[in-house]
Amino acid sequence: MALDTGSNHKLSSQKLSWHWPAALGLFLFALIGFSSGVSLTERPEVVYSSLLAKAYYSLGLFVVGGMDIGVPTGGPLYGRVLLWTAYFGSPLLTASAVIEAVLRVVSPHGWKLRRLNNHIVIVGAGEMTVSYLRVLRLHSPNIPVVVVDHAIDRVRELEFIETFDVNVVVGDITHDFLLKALKLKHAQRIMLMGDDDFQAFEAASKILRMYPHLESRIILHCSNLRFLRAMQETNIAKQCINFNTYNLAAKGLVRDQLLSHFEHTTERDIVILAGFGLFGQTILEELLARAEDQIEMVGIIDVNAYSRIEIVDEQQKSKRAYNREVFQNNVASPEAWRNIEKKIDLNQGEPVIILGTGDSANNLRTAMWIRKKYPNALIFARTNDVSHFATEVCKEHRIHSISITQLLEDNIPLDWLQ
Repeated sequence: MALDTGSNHKLSSQKLSWHWPAALGLFLFALIGFSSGVSLTERPEVVYSSLLAKAYYSLGLFVVGGMDIGVPTGGPLYGRVLLWTAYFGSPLLTASAVIEAVLRVVSPHGWKLRRLNNHIVIVGAGEMTVSYLRVLRLHSPNIPVVVVDHAIDRVRELEFIETFDVNVVVGDITHDFLLKALKLKHAQRIMLMGDDDFQAFEAASKILRMYPHLESRIILHCSNLRFLRAMQETNIAKQCINFNTYNLAAKGLVRDQLLSHFEHTTERDIVILAGFGLFGQTILEELLARAEDQIEMVGIIDVNAYSRIEIVDEQQKSKRAYNREVFQNNVASPEAWRNIEKKIDLNQGEPVIILGTGDSANNLRTAMWIRKKYPNALIFARTNDVSHFATEVCKEHRIHSISITQLLEDNIPLDWLQ
């Protein structure tokens, strides 16, 4: 297990080690003492030497103390007090710095982690962790944080340390030794945000076995919605708070933008989900949960529409019956939209069209084409990260640009940040 051995950092500037101000203070104590008229038993001439010479002798105290120049004698009391303080303090400071350096080399994980208390442990070093840390530091800038992953590249490691002031540990979160070293007994929250869904549940299982008091304080991300739905009835899942990135994003989109649109329209609405991957599926799930009675028809377009809708139907808990039309085609294909026109009138009312595929460029281009074809529609174009380019283009063409990253950050629950 490797741990960053550099100094911690604040959000915008490096945090100085306590050794440096202490060293400066002791140096000034010695210099003032020498300059006050205090003499030395072995080098009485120091009192008459230049300021540069006195500075040299002051620095020498950090290496050999006063063994080669003797002890303070004569002169004013305050000068002798300052000089005696420097005599004892300078060698002790040097020794403590050397011991700390040795400890960091010999046992860096123990040195960094032994002081952890009331901290947050984040497993995973991907973009989701960056998003979480960005929001966390706005709400809780000083809470101790440890980021753990099996491999972290140097640039990402420096980003975590210098931008977010966290400790970085490289290791396998399922190993008992690492779980104990992370002081989970005193942890405030565990965020499992790695790429391996199975490993996340494995880690949650081990953590709860070792520290049962962490029940409901483990936040577990599962990227595979099918796997997450299958695990929901297990004891491990019930003892954790489970979430999916797209689920949080979809909840925010429906709550903050779609529900208000449905309320101001006089008739029941038409919704077209152009792209039925994880994002489209979670939007549909949220629509059926919160606005089913306000929707007239749901149109679904995807290159794998039939197989994906079959999976959703199989795992849908309530087995809701709703009007829908499924079109298996490329979202960007004019043929797909011609087929939609045959069954759904998009010229009536204010239909909602969500371009939600994982291809940001295709979403934006298709949204611009649809805007010309259906000026009455409320159109959303998805990007993954926040894109200033897409935002500007969408604003010009009366299209709503939605970013998965931004929706995630806007909808992280507050109790995950305290």
